[in-house]
Amino acid sequence: MTIMEFSPLTTISAVDGRYAAHTESLRAFFSEYGLIRYRVIVELRWFQALAGQPEMPEFPALSQQANQYIEDLLEQFSTQDASRIKEIEAVTNHDVKAVEYYLNEQFEESEELAALTGFIHFACTSEDINNLAYAMLIRDARDSVMIPVYAQIDNALNDLASEHASVPMLSRTHGQTASPTTLGKEIANFAARLRRQSEQICDQATLGKFNGAVGNFNAHICANPDMDWPQVARKFVGSLGLEFNAYTTQIEPHDWLAELFHAMSRYHNIMLDMCRDLWGYISIGYFGQKTVEGEVGSSTMPHKVNPIDFENAEGNLGTANALFMQLSEKLAVSRWQRDLSDSTALRTTGTAFGHSIIACNSLLKGLSRLEANPENIARDLDQAWEVLAEPVQTVMRRYGIENPYEQLKALTRGKAITRETLQEFIAGLEIPAEAKSRLLELEPSTYIGNAADMARSSGD
Repeated sequence: MTIMEFSPLTTISAVDGRYAAHTESLRAFFSEYGLIRYRVIVELRWFQALAGQPEMPEFPALSQQANQYIEDLLEQFSTQDASRIKEIEAVTNHDVKAVEYYLNEQFEESEELAALTGFIHFACTSEDINNLAYAMLIRDARDSVMIPVYAQIDNALNDLASEHASVPMLSRTHGQTASPTTLGKEIANFAARLRRQSEQICDQATLGKFNGAVGNFNAHICANPDMDWPQVARKFVGSLGLEFNAYTTQIEPHDWLAELFHAMSRYHNIMLDMCRDLWGYISIGYFGQKTVEGEVGSSTMPHKVNPIDFENAEGNLGTANALFMQLSEKLAVSRWQRDLSDSTALRTTGTAFGHSIIACNSLLKGLSRLEANPENIARDLDQAWEVLAEPVQTVMRRYGIENPYEQLKALTRGKAITRETLQEFIAGLEIPAEAKSRLLELEPSTYIGNAADMARSSGD
């Protein structure tokens, strides 16, 4: 068998292979290196937080030199350092203990710190380190990668909504002709829905626990009953930018993760809805797509410009949601005080984020290639005079005409209605001249309510 070098061509996941360029921004968080680095951050920050506590004179305040040494360890942490931790793990068969032993090695270079290695990982269970590491990396990936791309989508949709705010368009409810809207307003609808979900994603609290083996500070209190350990833990977790969760077993119960992943799934579902609508509008010629020099739409049909970006987004959205829903349902369930099924499940979080960012980038690319075709849109509208049955029967209701709905139903249902047919009906109505004149001037392209104004203000 041919020996293959590890590269994007030899990965078993498209997230790290075919789409590696899309997911590069996530590697600092969800890679094995990223997780190890965040574990190192938690261990060292806890070590610093314990130093100088008045109730624990055995662990004096660190000197400026010692603190700087720790800061340098964090700043300079490299893939070579992560590889050393993996070498230790190969012996310990325990990933968090390997981090502790690695830090012991590093502290040997400092006489002051070498005398204090007993306080590395002090009173911690592995899950104290892991849950904070995951909380920080997921929060940071959300804030530095996902939220900015949501903003790009919002801006792109607002631009499209504004550009096409006044382009009248035939609506279709149940697939049938319906009261007109504008192209911009339909895009603005999606922008508003996505914005609401992205705000919830952004505002989602990020929780962490730091209370020992089963959540009761057992070892802490035994070692030092004079310390207010819940307050120390609360302050420490808060210093990492997380919200302290006081009520846990050995593991943080992951409810906040379920909440975040559900919100991301809702965002994806709205994106999916939009991708399918835009795909349909391309199919019926409401939108064309800008061609790219050298690009091929089909291996046999040269004329084709396929809506592949929206199709790619749709496929990746489905995969991301499958993972996010599995994580939402699985992570919140644990046997008694803990089992390890959450540990392996959490490692798929980066894959879910990967498919999510691929979908977002595909959508942005697709949006950038859209070109409206007002002529095709107008042609459909001009062949749908039956949609004006709604305003006519509504005006008839205002002025007390009997059975207005039934009269318009008899005139229009299942029939091809022309301008002449409808205007002849309007001319025979016994309603005020002003109202009659307004109806006679009405066309499908002008019967759009406040759609244009709504589209223009979608970004406000």
